[in-house]
Amino acid sequence: MYYGEALCSFEELKNRIEEYIHYYNNKCIKKKLAGMSPVQYRIHTQHLAA
Repeated sequence: MYYGEALCSFEELKNRIEEYIHYYNNKCIKKKLAGMSPVQYRIHTQHLAA
């Protein structure tokens, strides 16, 4: 993700990592999760178990 990019401050790096984690968990669609993001899949499976 940061290979070849200029180094930044700790706070900037922390913010960029947090943004990526949010993207990965909430926006990134996974084929193995039935075309849902990890958060959507977790919510979906909780509703099925209830």
